[in-house]
Amino acid sequence: MVARIVSLVPSLTEAVAVTLPGALVGATDWCTHPPGLDVTRVGGTKNPGLDRILALAPDLVIANEEENRAPDLDALRAAGLHVLVTEVRSVPQAFAELARVLTACGAPGRPRWLAEAEAAWAALPRPEARTTTVVPIWRRPWMVLGRDTFAGDVLARLGADHLYAGHPDRYPRVPLDELLAAAPDLVVLPDEPYRFTADDGPEAFPGLPCALVSGRHLTWYGPSLCEAPRVLSEALRAVRR
Repeated sequence: MVARIVSLVPSLTEAVAVTLPGALVGATDWCTHPPGLDVTRVGGTKNPGLDRILALAPDLVIANEEENRAPDLDALRAAGLHVLVTEVRSVPQAFAELARVLTACGAPGRPRWLAEAEAAWAALPRPEARTTTVVPIWRRPWMVLGRDTFAGDVLARLGADHLYAGHPDRYPRVPLDELLAAAPDLVVLPDEPYRFTADDGPEAFPGLPCALVSGRHLTWYGPSLCEAPRVLSEALRAVRR
């Protein structure tokens, strides 16, 4: 059984902490769930302190190909650490990767929360109507969801098709006037990575309904998947009416 884990991904940190209490010895500064997690902080997802990670002597470092930088992961491997790298671009892939990570971390079986999350997504009703949307993730410059993203797949399963799903880039920079000209039915504004709020975001899209949503429910793949379908559906319905 793996006894000492360092997680460089907030979603995976929460999944391991909930499933295997005490197994985590290190996590990033952005790993905010579960609240009160008491582990050594090793820096950011893009700039982890490699010396701090090595000092923890972990049996396993868990990472993600999008959230973490390949040179950092290569350096950890070169130092003799075992690094498991995940790839998550869809809800089904999230479930598969979560199961793989938890098994590698020593989980004796599939945790209840993971089974409940799979059931919640499997039980989604077919959307009565499709909605077009744009999903900004940053401003100054404006950036939106593009092709092949986990968050895009989440929204599509809830009946919201984002207009840049076919863009060559996964997170393209798109000028605001182009976003407005696209005339989506709805603008989805998450609170991470950019923290859009009622006073910071909707004012840029006059005349368009804007849904402020939890970034944890839109972009994290972990225990939050249990409630994400309900929380996000309610947020979208509230502005579709």
